[in-house]
Amino acid sequence: MFTPRVRVAGVLAALTVTAACGAAPGAQQAQSSAGGVNARTATSAADLGGLDKLVEAAKKEGNLHVIALPPDWANYGEIIKSFEAKYGIKVESEDPDAASADEINAVKTRKGQDRAPDVLDLGQSFAISGAKEGLFAPYKVQAFDKIPEGQKEPTGLWTNDYGGYVSIGCDAKKIQTCPATFADLLKPEYKGKVAMNGNPTKSGSAFAGVYAASIANGGSFDDIQPGIEFFKKLKAAGNYNPVETTPATIEKGETQISIDWDYNNAAYAPEMSAKGIDWKVNVPSDGTYFQLYAQAVNKDAPHPAAARLWQEYLYSAEGQNLYLKGFARPVLMPSMTADGTIDKAAADALPKVEGTPTFPTPEQVDAAKAKLASGWDAAISG
Repeated sequence: MFTPRVRVAGVLAALTVTAACGAAPGAQQAQSSAGGVNARTATSAADLGGLDKLVEAAKKEGNLHVIALPPDWANYGEIIKSFEAKYGIKVESEDPDAASADEINAVKTRKGQDRAPDVLDLGQSFAISGAKEGLFAPYKVQAFDKIPEGQKEPTGLWTNDYGGYVSIGCDAKKIQTCPATFADLLKPEYKGKVAMNGNPTKSGSAFAGVYAASIANGGSFDDIQPGIEFFKKLKAAGNYNPVETTPATIEKGETQISIDWDYNNAAYAPEMSAKGIDWKVNVPSDGTYFQLYAQAVNKDAPHPAAARLWQEYLYSAEGQNLYLKGFARPVLMPSMTADGTIDKAAADALPKVEGTPTFPTPEQVDAAKAKLASGWDAAISG
């Protein structure tokens, strides 16, 4: 979620958006203790006396307020329903198509309100900047030690949860030859057809698209400028399409080629097939880029125990496999593959990619975000 998030193809109905209401945070805080320990200050389930005590405190709160979780993005619809069924806690899902920037803004502007988001699912750079601003509470889930170094803030201010590869989706019934590389996208037959999932200064998937384009054009994790220059060329060639991709724009033929996460593009395929559209997915061989999103707990969460229980659920084998079912690659996939808890059928259904992914460091992502913020509008304004 940096985004505007796209509602990805899926089989689940949209959740009802409900504005959270109820007791003031002070009252929630009083309800969120277990064994005399306040959930707001708990840095692990052990601080509350174990997972059972955390569950007890979360059930007393009764609600979890989330923002920017589209039900068809990384299978969040099923994840939310499964969490509700497992714990009897109502998930109030607001503004599912919001961006990561909107999440950060909601934390700041709704401080002290029950409508503040309890948890955040953020693009990497927003997780880094939010932690620097002191917006998050440190919390280490029980599986914290299994999460690879570099995929978590050491104290648990943010932790990567799921991710994917930048990919190129294509309506194979309208496009004679679907592009397989970033170089292909500059071909004249793709005039006005190459879209992205949002603005890269706000959207995690679009930001990653520029990063991948940079790698495809001689850049690196330390140098996103070639990616900015690539999109400048794409715009000059008339191939760049500023319409943000959604299932609706694909169905209408408005976005016939889309740069997006592979789990989004892969999830479009079954929904579009039912509508007579043959949606193909390629991970570009010249710009292979993988990135994960991150979870964080709002430091001033109105439901602090439920927020922490949500984290525990997402990083359980059940939660991680639900991400995988939505074509997203869970952060614990390596350890779950090793211990046999991975959903093998879901893993086998993922888009195929050669090699082992490498990751930019948080510092590299932060620098790239700053560079993009200063150069993107000028690059595509012509």
